[in-house]
Amino acid sequence: MNLPYSVTTSTGTRIDFSFPLHAETESPLRVNQLVDRLLASLDGEIKTLGETSNGEVLQALSIALATRAAMIEAPMDSSVRLIEQLLGSALGAAAQGERREPTSGRA
Repeated sequence: MNLPYSVTTSTGTRIDFSFPLHAETESPLRVNQLVDRLLASLDGEIKTLGETSNGEVLQALSIALATRAAMIEAPMDSSVRLIEQLLGSALGAAAQGERREPTSGRA
C-alpha cells in the first residue's frame, strides 16, 4: 500500500510522491495527518526562528527521530532496524518524486 503525498515548496515547486507504507500500517490517514502536522509545525518554527540551514533542519529531525525511537518500549536494535527500513523506502520514494516547477513569464 502506498501513500500519495504532495507538497508545495516556498518557491512554488510542487512535488508529488508515492510513499510505500509498512505492511502493518493501521491507518494511512493518520500517517498522512501526522506528516501534514509535522511539516506545518516545522515550517512555522523555521519562520519564527529565522535563518536556518537545511543541514540544521535535517540534523534536528534526525535527533528527534532517534529520541522518539528511544522512547518506545522496545529493544533499541529492533527500533533501529524498523527505522532504517522505513527511512530507506521513504528516501527512495522521495528520490522518485515528480517535481513541477511553477509556471512563470509574461503573457
